[in-house]
Amino acid sequence: MAPLHVSDRIEVEAKTQNLQKVREFLHAAIKRSALPTGDINKVVLAVDEAVANTIQHGYHGREDGTVEVQIEADAGKFTVRIIDSGDPYDSAKGVAGKADLDLKNHIAAGSKRGLGLFIMRKVMDEVSYQSRDGSKNVLTLTKYIKAPGA
Repeated sequence: MAPLHVSDRIEVEAKTQNLQKVREFLHAAIKRSALPTGDINKVVLAVDEAVANTIQHGYHGREDGTVEVQIEADAGKFTVRIIDSGDPYDSAKGVAGKADLDLKNHIAAGSKRGLGLFIMRKVMDEVSYQSRDGSKNVLTLTKYIKAPGA
């Protein structure tokens, strides 16, 4: 059997009502991929957080921007790139960048925000961010697909 390869993209206006379009696009790509059932909700959650953060924080609610979601998947990994022209952000700063965040204390302190990147890092195998001056922000989320029985 030939190796499975999925490559697709969608571009939407930076509006929260377009999150559903992105989810539908993502689910369609997942169906064509080798992503195990147990990882589907993790990937959907991470992508939803990333796109929502881009709309809310990258564009600050402005609706004049776009968000592009690219998917590349094969038998070994499922990769999603979220590309935008919003404000750049430093994914290593703040509570969201802390890998050792005490979630109970964070919530007990009344903080319900700033968990998007934390969640992405918990449910995905790799999370990387690049910002090109005056151009595009690229957030890459990768989930590795383990061979059955591995």
